[in-house]
Amino acid sequence: MSYGVFLLRYVDGDVAPLDAERFRQVTGPYALGREQGDEFSQLRVADGGEADLYHATQDGELRCVAASRFARGAMTGVLARLAADLGAAIVPQDGGVLIFHEDERRHLPAELRGGAVVIAPTGEALQAAFDER
Repeated sequence: MSYGVFLLRYVDGDVAPLDAERFRQVTGPYALGREQGDEFSQLRVADGGEADLYHATQDGELRCVAASRFARGAMTGVLARLAADLGAAIVPQDGGVLIFHEDERRHLPAELRGGAVVIAPTGEALQAAFDER
């Protein structure tokens, strides 16, 4: 799948830092060990699906994770779990924010609140949301 999403955590309408340690815990079992610096990693899951992750830092804090070229199947489950564990919204490249709990809507920037869709924090729900686009 040539598709990209951003994982962003919002607090009071602003982008907030993500938990870098939790990021490493969730992605570590799937990392291919081909990291190129601190900002890029590749993941592979049991069904052979892969994803490229770019993790942007600002002032030493993890601010954004971008996933691209990820496969359908088990990888969408990893991405859903990662977003849920980080308390992040999923922002697809073509717009329309995906959140896991209705109470997260109030933290989104005002321009994103109305179009946000609540989904279950599962790979199946995430894939269904992608398929509806």
